[in-house]
Amino acid sequence: MDFLDYAFMQRALLAAVLVGVTAPAVGVYLVQRRQALMGDGIGHVAMTGVGLGFLLSASPVWTATAVSVLGAVVMELIRWYGRTRGDIALALLFYGGMAGGVLFVNLAPGGSNANLTSYLFGSLSTVSASDVTSICLLAAFVVLVTVGLRRQLFAVSQDEEFARVTGLPVRALNLLTAVTAAVTVTVAMRVVGLLLVSALMVVPVAAAQQLTRGFAATFALAVALGVSVALGGTVTSYYQDVPPGATIVLFTIAAFVALTALAAPLARRRARTAAAAHTAEAAEGAARGAIPVSRASGDGVGV
Repeated sequence: MDFLDYAFMQRALLAAVLVGVTAPAVGVYLVQRRQALMGDGIGHVAMTGVGLGFLLSASPVWTATAVSVLGAVVMELIRWYGRTRGDIALALLFYGGMAGGVLFVNLAPGGSNANLTSYLFGSLSTVSASDVTSICLLAAFVVLVTVGLRRQLFAVSQDEEFARVTGLPVRALNLLTAVTAAVTVTVAMRVVGLLLVSALMVVPVAAAQQLTRGFAATFALAVALGVSVALGGTVTSYYQDVPPGATIVLFTIAAFVALTALAAPLARRRARTAAAAHTAEAAEGAARGAIPVSRASGDGVGV
């Protein structure tokens, strides 16, 4: 536990916990909406925000948040009105975001593509105290939305038409989900990196779904997995001197493979249990149905 003696590791671990909570918390709604790659797209757009931060000598976390939120709103508008040209518009948005980030970083005084590396793939030593403050504030917003509005967000993610009939503001909730995903990307970029954050939003949810059935159980298990792999990957990165983002993602994939292997025998056991219960119910129903018949025949004989 000697890594706890270093301030940069304390900051990195706190950031890792917040990322482990927020990424799956948003991802569970994106997976339900079949928008698993939204985080990846927002990550590309956020590169422009990082580049603007270097160019304007401002905090890249906040500039990336602003650009990511704007990009998420544009993505939702394209989804609503884009129709057949929507995929082309999204491609232009993603590629433009990457190109803008590279351009702005190189225009910044003393800037180069090397400055983007820690934001693209994560870095432990570059998580500053101001970054932790920003991450805490953004993570609080994500948790408030994903937990406080979980019923409404789940209803919209499950069936938009039904949610609209029940009176929910579907478009506003969809927009809020996109904005929350954008904020989550900027929360995670210092630990996991912009290019890998989507994996931490999606894979823990997919892994949890191998064992759970209900939404609440999936949500809780996905967050637990997210925190575990984020902490494990961060500590491993310290001891083995490997990139934290890549390590966390590989741990996440390993957890998915392990839970998938565990789910197969559990599914067979559940199937056998359900079949046995069905057989028992059928036998009991047949026995109950036979009793009146036998009594009826006995009464007939008596007469």
